[in-house]
Amino acid sequence: MAGILYLCATPIGNLEDMTARGLRMLKEVDLIACEDTRTSGHLLKYFGITTPVTSYHKFNEETKGEELLRKLLAGQSIAVITDAGMPGISDPGEILVRKCHEAGVTVTALPGASASVTALALSGQATRRFVFEGFLPTETKEKEEALSRIRKEERTVILYEAPHRLIRTLTSLRETVGGGRSISLCRELTKKHEEIVKTTIGEALAAYETKEPRGEYVLVLAGKSHEEAVREETAKWQDMDISSHVAMYEARGQDHKTAMKSVAADRGISRRDVYQALLKEKDN
Repeated sequence: MAGILYLCATPIGNLEDMTARGLRMLKEVDLIACEDTRTSGHLLKYFGITTPVTSYHKFNEETKGEELLRKLLAGQSIAVITDAGMPGISDPGEILVRKCHEAGVTVTALPGASASVTALALSGQATRRFVFEGFLPTETKEKEEALSRIRKEERTVILYEAPHRLIRTLTSLRETVGGGRSISLCRELTKKHEEIVKTTIGEALAAYETKEPRGEYVLVLAGKSHEEAVREETAKWQDMDISSHVAMYEARGQDHKTAMKSVAADRGISRRDVYQALLKEKDN
């Protein structure tokens, strides 16, 4: 009978946030797979946990995942923990979870602290609809694609960033969505010097001209407002003639009649007016 894989959340700063269930399972499993055995060693020592550990990180996630899967299939129970927060969320775990599902191995989670959700709740930004982007890619093309998604996003966007890359990322965001966009910079979450600063991208960059970023950051960026989205959509067609406007919607997959209806809605006119304008443009 196969063992069970436990995804165990660990504190993001304050050790008192470790759950009782998480502690119990870390003592009961056969093996703990740690992102960094040295970092996790402090946590395990603090709580008197002596379960055997093994390293499991982004550089060995594929090969070590196969090894861990074999142990699970042989009946061992394994807990995965990262340096902080929930495994598999911008941290090792995703690949092993997928392998377990494919092999029919039971996976369960021991929920707890999460930097992204904690920051969102504290940010003062809209929380009903949000999207998690994690760390921006370092490769140029992938980063441009991510920034393009963020530029169009109307939901609140959550990003992670290291202190040495913070100014670079804020600069990229200013170039992408503008310096006036609201953003909350969250650092040292759950720790003694926890700091949540709700500001704008431009003001944040100005502030870091005189101080050095310290600590890991969660950036909570306001989404594009509805008014801004309407202005951008209007800008796409306001200089077009009617036939080009209709062609724009047809290029998006709408049939001719539906495209005419969309144009009429954009311009605040009737579909008959659109039809007449198309005839007039054709005659001219």
